[in-house]
Amino acid sequence: MSRSLRRMFVAMFIIVVATAAAQGQRPSEEFKPPEDIAFRKATIISEGTPMAAEVYAPKNPASDKLPTIVMAHGWGGVAAHLRPDAVAFARAGYLVVTFDYRGWGASESRLIPVSPASAKDDDGTFTAEVKEVREVVDPIDQTTDLANAVSWVYGEPQCDPEKIGLWGSSYSGGHVVYVAARDPRVKATVSQVPALDSRQVVLEGGERQKTFDEAAARTHGDLGYPPPGARVIGNLRGAPIREKLMQYAPVEDVDRADQCAMLFVLAENEELFDNKDHGILAHQRAKGPKKLVIVPDIKHYGIYLQARGKAQQLAIDWYDEHLKGNQSSEN
Repeated sequence: MSRSLRRMFVAMFIIVVATAAAQGQRPSEEFKPPEDIAFRKATIISEGTPMAAEVYAPKNPASDKLPTIVMAHGWGGVAAHLRPDAVAFARAGYLVVTFDYRGWGASESRLIPVSPASAKDDDGTFTAEVKEVREVVDPIDQTTDLANAVSWVYGEPQCDPEKIGLWGSSYSGGHVVYVAARDPRVKATVSQVPALDSRQVVLEGGERQKTFDEAAARTHGDLGYPPPGARVIGNLRGAPIREKLMQYAPVEDVDRADQCAMLFVLAENEELFDNKDHGILAHQRAKGPKKLVIVPDIKHYGIYLQARGKAQQLAIDWYDEHLKGNQSSEN
């Protein structure tokens, strides 16, 4: 395993541990929202697969239509980990949606056949033995799920369809840029401590040939998907699909989202990748309203611990300006 790949996996492991530590324990399935927050569960269909979602809003909204934030979790996370941030955003006057990617948390999974199918009916239905694709990390699938969450909330009565923003952190800090570059409905994004390019992680040194070999084996039917929650390193759940990481570089897409106001919040002492190749480069390339904030004296996972409140307020201020039009800030 290359040093870059190991550092990336360690990063994601730290994120999961740090998030759980910040909340005191792993979030349970049952959630009691604060008295001032309306909360409900919902289902989003992504390419035919049901995804579990959670919806937050102020109990006494300022209007029937609310500016909206769709939140995406990073590597190995679930929607429940985002509850403290979702509550903070809802309290600030937003409709907020979080969800589990397909194959994660409470969401259903993509299915692949493992035996020959029976004769198909006229409507295309048939019987077959299938297997779930569960708890693997595929950024192309994950960004598809996020894009479908945007489409879902666009159809929600409480959503102001002209005021949709995205929030992502670490790996999903790149996902929000990827989706904004392809969906003109996204008007504002927040990317905190974002990783915006997976290519060198799976194409550097000996990892390059391993990536190509795995892709070839999978397409020949000689290699399936990793087992659910495979432990790649430490306690991290979820093995990467290398050939999909090879395709994922939202830092190359950022200039396509000129309709979108982008905030990048970085850790001054980022130890897991070079900010110059990720958040700083993305900020330089962004064509719409943009802002770069470097939080002093923290490393990557500090954004979930001592800097969490600051990060929440930075996001709220950015959304207030670009989804509510309440404030102004310099690029």
